[in-house]
Amino acid sequence: MQTPEASSPSSAAPTPRVLSGIQPTADSFHLGNYLGALRQWVALQETHESFYCVVDLHAITVEHDPALLRRRTKVAAAQLLAMGVDPERSALFVQSHVPEHTELAWVLGCLTGFGEAGRMTQFKDKSAKQGTSGTSVGLFTYPILQAADILLYTPEPGEGERVFHVPVGEDQRQHLELTRTLAQRFNHRFGETFTPPEAFIPEGAAKITDLQEPTAKMSKSASSPQGILDVLEEPGPMRKKIMRAVTDTGTEVRYDEEEKAGVTNLLRIFSALEGTSIADLEGRYEGSGYGQFKKDLAQVVLDTFGPIRERTLELLDDEKHLDSILARGAERASAVATRTMDTVRERVGFVGRGH
Repeated sequence: MQTPEASSPSSAAPTPRVLSGIQPTADSFHLGNYLGALRQWVALQETHESFYCVVDLHAITVEHDPALLRRRTKVAAAQLLAMGVDPERSALFVQSHVPEHTELAWVLGCLTGFGEAGRMTQFKDKSAKQGTSGTSVGLFTYPILQAADILLYTPEPGEGERVFHVPVGEDQRQHLELTRTLAQRFNHRFGETFTPPEAFIPEGAAKITDLQEPTAKMSKSASSPQGILDVLEEPGPMRKKIMRAVTDTGTEVRYDEEEKAGVTNLLRIFSALEGTSIADLEGRYEGSGYGQFKKDLAQVVLDTFGPIRERTLELLDDEKHLDSILARGAERASAVATRTMDTVRERVGFVGRGH
């Protein structure tokens, strides 16, 4: 795979690289996924060499249905394409299609302290809820596999000061710090191999909360069905959820995190989707109350997600075409992952296969 470089290599820095992934654990992505991350994936294609994966290996750390996982993996990929991920510009692939992910995870696991892994906040939270008997070793080592996902796509040592970005939210910063630690530890022990990735919060990423509990994050695992807007939802239910979204006893459309958390969340959604500032929206709806505001917001949401839903269904109707896109993406990803693992194997001391 050729690496795109800036038009004038002698005077400009190499194109930065970005890696990000998302789990196929639901029948649809939701509004929080879209505004918090996925819309930015599309924008990053303009400025980065992009690797995007559907992380199906991460999805099996909890009990799952195989047929459902297979279906949801295809649905996730189709949605990403429908949102604007361009397979000609980005490597879009399924994590399990590139076996080097698990191989590098084992090597990194052998460099990770038991205490280090045990201190990961997400593991502590989930294991506290599920108990020891309900917690898998896979969940414990999840951050190490995540580190492998990232470091496989490290820029080559000869590429100068090439920047390596990983888009993260606050809940993933600890995992990225572990990734950086493992990269530096490997480099110290075995020689310069990995470029430590940098956290990247793209412009336009919006913090979206539950429509029914606006002080809580919109989340498939925590929100009620009425608190989530699914990207692939039918127009009728989607409109109803917005009209029934929690606000407050007043009527003023005003941004106020403390006193008007529900209205503030709806303003964020409106602003992010329409591209209008919150101040302008406050002015537009001054004196009009919540009814018209919610009605207009519902239309903006439907106008945004209607075409995505339609395109997703078209892609799912032509599975051979979708499979071919994912196969090409895996080939592009494998070209980089194989190169990385060849270096890792040699430096760790594994004996190469004779030919």
